[in-house]
Amino acid sequence: MLSYSPSRRTALCALALAVSFQLLPPHSAWAQDAKRIVAIGGTVTEIIYALGEGDRVVAVDTTSLYPPEASSKPNIGYVRQVSAEGVLSQKPDLIIAEASAGPVDAVNILKASGLNYVSIPSPPETAAIPDKIRAVGQAIGSADKADELAKSVEASLKAVEDKVKSATGPKKKVLFALSLANGRVMAAGSQSSADAMIRLAGGENAVSSVTGYKPLTDEAVIAAAPDVVLVMSGGAQHLTADQAFELPALAATPAGRNKAFLTMDGLYLLGLGPRAADAARDLNGMLYPEGQ
Repeated sequence: MLSYSPSRRTALCALALAVSFQLLPPHSAWAQDAKRIVAIGGTVTEIIYALGEGDRVVAVDTTSLYPPEASSKPNIGYVRQVSAEGVLSQKPDLIIAEASAGPVDAVNILKASGLNYVSIPSPPETAAIPDKIRAVGQAIGSADKADELAKSVEASLKAVEDKVKSATGPKKKVLFALSLANGRVMAAGSQSSADAMIRLAGGENAVSSVTGYKPLTDEAVIAAAPDVVLVMSGGAQHLTADQAFELPALAATPAGRNKAFLTMDGLYLLGLGPRAADAARDLNGMLYPEGQ
């Protein structure tokens, strides 16, 4: 069975996005002339605003919470449950969506509508962020500004990586808990945005042997022995420290014994967008308040 190291996985994800970026529609008049853009996906919306093109956005999905003014736009539903009718009612001349947008039937309707629809690949790796920015920039006719932003973000990410590499202390084992379901922790394993951010911040994913988001048995939680539990703040799935450490399995871990519980804004932490380096620096400071 094939196995991939984190560095090889990062390279493969970045290559996949770069190839997809090359396959996007070429820079054309419709990209520059699009005045009514529907943005589907919080990171796509954030990038458009970071490029100074937020005025062209006429509607967003429910995950488009940054910058705050984006959430004042008409809403077309959750990124994975968008309403095709809602999107079309905004009379867009460009729809730009993260690759995870759905459901499939709604996306197929939008693609068949004759409108310009661009899907932005979102590999769960920080190395892919610069090309994601460039892909959005190309799609909206702002390639030059996107390249400038991508280079700035790339430099910021490298600065964080260099800081982490120079650390001499032990890494803390972090368990990212998405939610609780039937008394089990839904945790983020490898090949997830949470895993990418934990590693960028200088932590170790306590359940890296798991792929994606999976519910953990009590035995798996105890065996993971996390030093810290990390969750998203706010939202319907918000998990509190009391809820987490009421679980006997979590209470028995080093995190439970020390009540080590961290919260961060979901889009900021998991969006893998222009603010990823800032989020990683913040997470690093929360993990290692005394330095590493």
